[in-house]
Amino acid sequence: MILADTHTALWLTQTQNELSRVADDALIAARSEGGVAISDMTLWEIAMMVTRHRVRIDGPLNVYLQHLESVFVVLPITGQIAERSMHFSSRYPKDPADRVIGATALVHGLQLVTRDEEIRASGEVPVVW
Repeated sequence: MILADTHTALWLTQTQNELSRVADDALIAARSEGGVAISDMTLWEIAMMVTRHRVRIDGPLNVYLQHLESVFVVLPITGQIAERSMHFSSRYPKDPADRVIGATALVHGLQLVTRDEEIRASGEVPVVW
């Protein structure tokens, strides 16, 4: 299994695909070896971005979110994830969603598929890009 960051989940379910070749290959492999997961924080982030008109989707938000839930394994925030999200260094992004998603990857022992340069540069989460 592998964890998709929010933008990765959007690209996988929309017509826009800006994945690197390495990321695309990793996601293809993960689909045949246990699936692709998202943090439940990704559902919230997408709902926020759509509501604020930062991202456009086809159709109603609730239908799109249900589609995401059917396509990905949704990993909930647990106490362990919440606690781990508080212990990143100053190199890691301060955004709470990034911290929860990164902590989800660490707690579940998953690689995170992300283009986010700050997450990748921090070296604190195993990343595929």
